[in-house]
Amino acid sequence: MSHTKNVYNLSLKTYKDVYDSLYVSLCLFARNYVHDLDLAKDLVQEVFIKVWEDKVGFRNEATVKSYMYMAVKNKCFDLLKSKRFRSTENMSVEDMDELTRDSFYLKEVVIEEVSTRIETAIDTLPKKCAQIIRLSIGGLTNPEIAQHLGISLNTVKAQKKIAYKKLRPLLKDYFVLMAFVFDYTA
Repeated sequence: MSHTKNVYNLSLKTYKDVYDSLYVSLCLFARNYVHDLDLAKDLVQEVFIKVWEDKVGFRNEATVKSYMYMAVKNKCFDLLKSKRFRSTENMSVEDMDELTRDSFYLKEVVIEEVSTRIETAIDTLPKKCAQIIRLSIGGLTNPEIAQHLGISLNTVKAQKKIAYKKLRPLLKDYFVLMAFVFDYTA
């Protein structure tokens, strides 16, 4: 990024806010490239340290997120292309080609963004509703959820109805992204 006078620099508080809001998503994003959560965490930490040490400037606050995703992607690629990594991992040329495609990157960014938004929306629900929705997203059927939680099937259905009613307005702006992800991954 440019280091001109019209640059948005991260203050310590803003840097911490960016770290708090993006760290988990960036780690999950990096894991999709390197297939190891601990390694992904290390790579994300390195990107945050470099941004801080280099006092990377941004055109505005909105560019921070896209920069961080791209920086993490590039850090993952550096690792994947390194001789040390290639000598210990059996990654085919086809696998590497797939990871370097823009479509893979865009899909993974959208998946992380949508997942974060869904989780944030679910966190606004009453505890029982949130628990039922998470189990449902996890693949359990209504009867399985009822059995797992020791509640009636009608309670599960009623709680899901409440949850959907509350989630719909919170997630309406992300419907297109969710449709893109589920259509793209199908």
